[in-house]
Amino acid sequence: MNTQSKVALITGASSGIGEGVAKLLAANGVKVGLAARRKDKLEGLLKDIKSKGGEGIVIEMDVTDQHSVGKGIESLVKAYGTIDILVNNAGLMPLSDVESLKLDEWHKMVDVNVKGLLNVTAAVLPILMKQNSGHIFNLSSIAGRKLFAGLSVYCATKHAVAAFSDIMRMELAPKYKIRVTSLQPGAVATELYDQITDPKYKQNMEDLKGQMTFLTPEDIAHSVLYALQAPDHVNVSEIFILPTEQGW
Repeated sequence: MNTQSKVALITGASSGIGEGVAKLLAANGVKVGLAARRKDKLEGLLKDIKSKGGEGIVIEMDVTDQHSVGKGIESLVKAYGTIDILVNNAGLMPLSDVESLKLDEWHKMVDVNVKGLLNVTAAVLPILMKQNSGHIFNLSSIAGRKLFAGLSVYCATKHAVAAFSDIMRMELAPKYKIRVTSLQPGAVATELYDQITDPKYKQNMEDLKGQMTFLTPEDIAHSVLYALQAPDHVNVSEIFILPTEQGW
């Protein structure tokens, strides 16, 4: 895909991978719809993007709320006429052992990581189907292909994302020329770890930072750009990207 003047919706754009993807896509001519709940963070990001010659709009969106999703997509289409790229990035990762029974955290992960992705996909897909083109990126994880203690529900949500992504590709790519890419990063330096309330796993993540150089959001953004700029007959269906020092 030639990225010039294309339009992207990026969820979870207020920090981390979403922010990194937004900046790189905008630098490559994409008009970016910056979607998240933290409007102030989005406005700061948009200001930075515009200062570098990029273009975009702020979309205050809660992916768990279908009305919020629909309203946000409507505003992006009103601004730019269509959507060509969807980056389903919004996600939560509060780690804990199953026996801790942190039911509220479990439900929040399912609501955002799975239901939120489904809400946004269902709202954007009719636009892509109608124009017979597009590219959807779903943020899975190493936890979407491997299992780890302490990540039971997070692994479950990311396995769901990986499975949904590949079946989307099977069904949509041949019929509508919509490419689908499942991104599966290892350790990335983002705000995800700030959500961990369990002291043991909080310390484990701090210790891990001293054992390897984490990927940056920019590293993931370059993976998105690589898949996006592949020739139209090429679908990069999965990208499994890890720090060089991550041996597991």
